[in-house]
Amino acid sequence: MLYNIRFVDEPIQVTNQRLSEDVAINYAPDGRIVGIEVLDASQHVFGVGAERKVEIQNLIPVTT
Repeated sequence: MLYNIRFVDEPIQVTNQRLSEDVAINYAPDGRIVGIEVLDASQHVFGVGAERKVEIQNLIPVTT
């Protein structure tokens, strides 16, 4: 299963940087992070029988 987190709605050409065999960060041409891809996400995020819940904390709003 591929889990793809996107931070922009519009179609955009990206450059990928692999952090590991299963995790990649997607960058826009201007250097912004526009997505995160996790291959085999269920194996990394959820253990066997675990509650399927993802919690994101400490996000800082960005103003332009």
